Amino acid sequence: MKKMTGNELRKAYLDFFESKGHMILPSAPLIPKNDPTLLWINAGMAPLKPFFDGRAIPPARRLATAQKCIRTKDIENVGKTARHHTFFEMMGNFSFGDYFKEEAISWAWEFVTEVMELPVDRLWVTVHPDDEEASKIWREIIGLPMERIVKDPENFWEIGTGTGPCGPCTEIYFDRGEEYSCGPDCKMGCECDRYLEIWNNVFTQYNQTEEGEYLPLPQKNIDTGLGLERLASVLQEVNSNYETDLVFPVIVRVQEMTGIDYRQSEQVRTAYRVIADHVRAITFAVSDGAIPSNEGRGYVIRRILRRAVRWGRVLNINEPFLFKLVPVVVEMMKAGYSELEEKMDQVVRIVKNEEERFQETLDQGLSILNQMISEQKRIGIDEITGEQAFKLYDTFGFPLDLTQDLAEEQDLNVDIRGFQAAMDEQRERARSAREEYGFGEAGADLYMQIRDEKGMPEFVGYSTLYADTEILALIKDGELVEALTAGEIGQVILKTTPFYAASGGQIGDTGRLEGHGITVTVTDTRKVAEVNCSDLLVEDGEVKVGMRVRAIVEEGIRKDICRNHTVTHILHKALKEILGEHVNQAGSLVEPNRMRFDFNHFQALTKDEVKAIEVRVNAIIRLNFLVNTTVTTLDKAKDMGAVALFDEKYGSDVRVVTVGDYSMELCGGTHVSASGEIGLFKIVSETGIAAGVRRIEAMTGRSALEFLSRRETLLEEAAELVKANPEDLVGRLERLVQEMKEKDKEIIILKQKMAGSQVEDLLGQVKEINGVKLLTAKVEGIDGDALRNLGDELKQKLGSGVIVLASDLGGKVLLVTMVTDDLTKRYQAGKIIGQVAKVVGGGGGGRPNMAQAGGKDAAKIDQALAKAEEMIRE
Repeated sequence: MKKMTGNELRKAYLDFFESKGHMILPSAPLIPKNDPTLLWINAGMAPLKPFFDGRAIPPARRLATAQKCIRTKDIENVGKTARHHTFFEMMGNFSFGDYFKEEAISWAWEFVTEVMELPVDRLWVTVHPDDEEASKIWREIIGLPMERIVKDPENFWEIGTGTGPCGPCTEIYFDRGEEYSCGPDCKMGCECDRYLEIWNNVFTQYNQTEEGEYLPLPQKNIDTGLGLERLASVLQEVNSNYETDLVFPVIVRVQEMTGIDYRQSEQVRTAYRVIADHVRAITFAVSDGAIPSNEGRGYVIRRILRRAVRWGRVLNINEPFLFKLVPVVVEMMKAGYSELEEKMDQVVRIVKNEEERFQETLDQGLSILNQMISEQKRIGIDEITGEQAFKLYDTFGFPLDLTQDLAEEQDLNVDIRGFQAAMDEQRERARSAREEYGFGEAGADLYMQIRDEKGMPEFVGYSTLYADTEILALIKDGELVEALTAGEIGQVILKTTPFYAASGGQIGDTGRLEGHGITVTVTDTRKVAEVNCSDLLVEDGEVKVGMRVRAIVEEGIRKDICRNHTVTHILHKALKEILGEHVNQAGSLVEPNRMRFDFNHFQALTKDEVKAIEVRVNAIIRLNFLVNTTVTTLDKAKDMGAVALFDEKYGSDVRVVTVGDYSMELCGGTHVSASGEIGLFKIVSETGIAAGVRRIEAMTGRSALEFLSRRETLLEEAAELVKANPEDLVGRLERLVQEMKEKDKEIIILKQKMAGSQVEDLLGQVKEINGVKLLTAKVEGIDGDALRNLGDELKQKLGSGVIVLASDLGGKVLLVTMVTDDLTKRYQAGKIIGQVAKVVGGGGGGRPNMAQAGGKDAAKIDQALAKAEEMIRE
């Protein structure tokens, strides 16, 4: 066997298939694009699904990738077995209607026997019992003896829905030797670690109908999958994936932190493995833009991180530590994923922040769970209820599997159904949010049919705002129609279209169709199955399939959109300059009257930072840099230094948009010809939208001028109100505020004097009821402080008794009750004021000797005071 590092193995695989005519694509981000069925990319073929089902055209008919993946279905097994992971790399070579079984099998065999130099006598294969073609290739072309070809009915792949593309598969296994055997009956197919699957070729040759028929596909495809970590464990001759150089350096670093030997016990080994696996998943996911949260993929990352923290406690690590492991992961993996190094500082900050937040609640949560476990055991119940588990999740952020792990250690189960019931509402919210991504697939087949039958529409909108064209198809209510008449709405597909389809944050074009006897408004444009389609309203006449029309984009709106799109590129660069290179775009919206830009950053921007960004962007605008577009290959674009966005999937040819020598980004949107056309850039708000994600909203051109004009009008009106020039407004307002503060002080002093002057008059209203002095009185215009001071003075002079005062402050009622200390056992101020305040529609409370309250109905003050007297009499 050939000794290889994990990085060497990855490169060898891709180099091998490049030599076989495959285009090498970079790994897609872990966050799926336009696929609401997935939270994460979980297989090598997942980002290529549109190529397999025909929604998109692949950049080449032969592709190969090293794809980063996340799966959490079996997270409870991670660390406990040799092979389970949340994060792993899936190598794959793919054919879309090009080569098929003979080439796929031959190249797989060539790679494992000649490149990896695995001993032929230790290799076995499996085939589907009905796949005689594959079996024959193994026997007659490869020369493998029959006894090493195992027929397995499980060797059949299909989509989880049970319909669609499917087919048999063939797998290659490596015999690791008798030392890994489970016993004398050990053979191919058993669950032990002796026979290790290292390669799987899926032959997508059928389409399964809803009736269960398997119809041959006109285009047969190859989907290959092999786990890099598994293959590395064979070549590096280690017992598990965790001991390969793709994982073990993390374990070594944690050993240095703890001083505890990795092999000390089964539990210790599990802890090390869980931490090493989980920090790989966290590092890659956060690098790709995932932020820990309580919903969707953010919740997955949060639970993975918190599970790792909990296993850290098994190793006596009681402080944040995962963030220290991120650089170890980056060092291990940067050869294959250079973006990790670029985003390392950002990932470290996010992980550290999340750890610190969790550590604050972990101790308390563990204490609560231990109490629950003790109580359940005491009453003889061997289960944590769903309600208890959800409380731990909702209050303390405990993932369900963390509760399960801890309960399992105490021989208790967890009521999963009860927990799921409590989670239903939150899951529904997450599902609704997830469905916002991309277009639904229900109508994609129709657009694919149009594309296949009539060809792909040509977009000419980069260079012109109109086109003389032909109507290829009309759609109404999801069905093809031959015509649309006045008053009807639908969609149109044009042979040549100047209308830009919504993409990359830029909204779709609007405009009109002109032709003989028709008035048609285009209200939006979008793309389905890579086909540009425009929404339209027929206002007059009839449009028909085959009709010649002139398509015209709304010029003013398009130009405003171009201004806002180009400025997002300038803003992106300015943010990196002023805030740091860690800043990356996390989303955008480009409309005619505004633009929105989301980016990664860990704190709110200061006023000075916002100002500096605005000044920098406007300086670039004034330099009037030429905006140029170049079409080139993705690799050449990256070599040029073009910025690529993590959530975009690029084809083989890309558009590179440059703003002078200032900004260079991959972008398919529409732009101005020179930065000076933007005119003016004005930031109107800067806010936080998620942990570690900020949002800037801004305007350009006409919209920015209108915004500033409105602000100028407000400024002039405000200056006029205070009789000042706009230039002197701030000074005038400062003086007015100071004067108001001084007047407020004078008013308070006057009110206190007024209240004090009433003391003698009020003492004359004292009644004696059941041997207790009672003073109830209504005063006008005295605020809370003055009313309380008046009560204190009356109490002092009264000596012994009960005082209830009510103030009418412009319709608002203020109440104070005082009870001298010698009477608090008989009468309590808080109880008295509670009943009195109800009468005036309010409430309040306080101590036995003093209480305050408020009310809304000043007309009932006399009734409220009468209530106080009634209570004393009773």
